[in-house]
Amino acid sequence: MKLLLEYDGTEFAGFQQQAQGERTVQGVLEAALARIPGTRPKVTAAGRTDSGVHALAMPVHYDTEDTVPVDKVPLALNALLPPDVRVLEAEEVPPDWHARYSARWRRYLYRVQGRSQPTALDRHRVWWLPQPLDFSAIAAAAELLVGEHDFGAFANREKRATVRRLHQAHVEASGGELRLHFVGSGFVRGQVRSMVGTLVEVGLGRRPPEDVARLLAHPERSEGGATAPPQGLYFVAAGYSPWAEGAA
Repeated sequence: MKLLLEYDGTEFAGFQQQAQGERTVQGVLEAALARIPGTRPKVTAAGRTDSGVHALAMPVHYDTEDTVPVDKVPLALNALLPPDVRVLEAEEVPPDWHARYSARWRRYLYRVQGRSQPTALDRHRVWWLPQPLDFSAIAAAAELLVGEHDFGAFANREKRATVRRLHQAHVEASGGELRLHFVGSGFVRGQVRSMVGTLVEVGLGRRPPEDVARLLAHPERSEGGATAPPQGLYFVAAGYSPWAEGAA
């Protein structure tokens, strides 16, 4: 069974189960599934969000032999889940469909709010910065990230290979908020938040836009920017067909 999850990551220690029993999205979802006869409450997600990171539509899958009609699964699970996690959709999928390994691309959003005083309502939703940012410099630097590169300069404690393909790095500004959109075939650990941290340094004039090209050519994490805080990051979607170049 495939589910699409929306969750507020503020009170979670990330998606994945933790060794010390911290509260996780996987933990509360599997606890809810365990209360439905016939399910095998072991879920796998398309991505592994960190503590404080949110999701708008995270695909997950699990095996089940329950008798709940598919269209009633969201209602049944939402009655058992805490209010900071919601099942948006449920869909039967083939046995070989895998939320993580079948995904061809993933999309993330990062929100930066620029204003003189910190936000009360969005304090768990954005990274607040009181300093003005140079939008054109950030956009120019973001363009350099697109393509297949070694993203080791943006990887945090990553043990896997760090070469990935970034399909899109789009920046938009609206109402004092900067929104950074990233689509990639996959991401190394901490990549999006580290890219954002570096782009913000560009926007603050602390490094030139072309410095991003240097980081990609000589991928040393110590040379990259600081990791942006988690609350501004959102897992937006995963796609299971090849990314169409030029797609929005």
